[in-house]
Amino acid sequence: MRQAGQASQTGATIAAIATAPGAAGVGVLRVSGPAVHAVIEGVVGKALTPRAATLARFRDAQGAAIDEGIALYFPAPHSYTGEDVLELQGHGGTVVLNLLLRRCLELGCRLAEPGEFTRRAYLNDKLDLAQAESVADLIAAASETAARAALRSLEGAFSAAVHGLTEQLISLRMLVEATLDFPEEEVDFLQKEKAWERLARVEAALAEVERRAVQGARLRSGLTVVLAGRPNVGKSSLLNALAGAEVAIVTAVAGTTRDRIERTILIDGMPLNIIDTAGLRDSEDEVERIGIARTREAIRHADLVLHLTDAEAGDGGIADTAILASLPPAIPRLEVVNKIDLAGRAPRAAAGVVELSAKTGEGLDLLREALKRAAGMGEGAEDVILARERHLAALHDAQRHLAAAAAHFRPEGLALELFAEELRLAQAALSAITGEFSADDLLGEIFSRFCIGK
Repeated sequence: MRQAGQASQTGATIAAIATAPGAAGVGVLRVSGPAVHAVIEGVVGKALTPRAATLARFRDAQGAAIDEGIALYFPAPHSYTGEDVLELQGHGGTVVLNLLLRRCLELGCRLAEPGEFTRRAYLNDKLDLAQAESVADLIAAASETAARAALRSLEGAFSAAVHGLTEQLISLRMLVEATLDFPEEEVDFLQKEKAWERLARVEAALAEVERRAVQGARLRSGLTVVLAGRPNVGKSSLLNALAGAEVAIVTAVAGTTRDRIERTILIDGMPLNIIDTAGLRDSEDEVERIGIARTREAIRHADLVLHLTDAEAGDGGIADTAILASLPPAIPRLEVVNKIDLAGRAPRAAAGVVELSAKTGEGLDLLREALKRAAGMGEGAEDVILARERHLAALHDAQRHLAAAAAHFRPEGLALELFAEELRLAQAALSAITGEFSADDLLGEIFSRFCIGK
């Protein structure tokens, strides 16, 4: 577990330009560490009232003015990093900001490393690890939904969900530890407190958090969407329509696409990696068969499969049924009925189905909305967790250990030590998300909440 104040113990004061490079109306330079007072003295030349904006001239070593702007002083521990922090807000010229940064370095600062201000905030217990990561996610958010989800994580929503699961596991482990440590008490703590029901509740709660995290991970990194279907149903035309460019070759000859074609597009700022593939059918052509094999491989790694059918053709029923049966059941799919212009039908959307024309563009807006919902950008996205791969791995590990714990909870007898170990491993996996856990935490919970011997 991290130790509060660890960053401050290094004694280093860091400084960096906090605004993006280039000319701008305002530029910000940030300083954090024990030498902040020396920087205030050397740059501003007068005492600053904590957390109050002060108009000042920023001066060099000879006392000549570098710039004029606002100085803000945040004394420890009530600052972003938990250390003394100074922010100098001046004009956003590259030369001016570099002169100001050079003056701070002369006064005992060193250049901050990438992410070091947030790292110090984490080490000084101002943020947990999940919150610290959400800072970067908020900055990099490509859509309003992603930005809102990152802000919720920064405010502690994800951490609160993880802490809630951890609390339930700690409570359950207390019962197990009590049974192991005090067998002579002749009290079946696990039976008395309905441990099996508690374990089932934790598993259900964890599954819900994992569902929200998976949805958020797709929102963060975008969906991988595979276009699949029979030859000549309009997969390449749909790719071109979504991309707004002639990405794939389109002809009336069935089987034109022999290899996968990928294009990343944006829908309201959210990236989607669209993959056009070879049409699925039995073929004697060796090149086409290789393309179909690659189609199958792409489908296995997809987040969503768009299964295209032809609204006009009436002979594809059996083939389409066979294609649907061959799709991995765990991968979400959306039925897209193309060529409605040839069939004289209007665009429409229903549960799991969108009818459109890739040629005329009718119904493309309905497809975009369906793709946004699949990525977690539609209604109900308020509870999405903007998770990273390590978060998903940790949640999956915790779920795996809970399943193993449940396997040790058998009617013919409980393998108590193995049950306890799986609960411990599940808790350790969850604690990796926030970076906050030690064995002493469990001991403290046992002795503060449990009255043994009664």
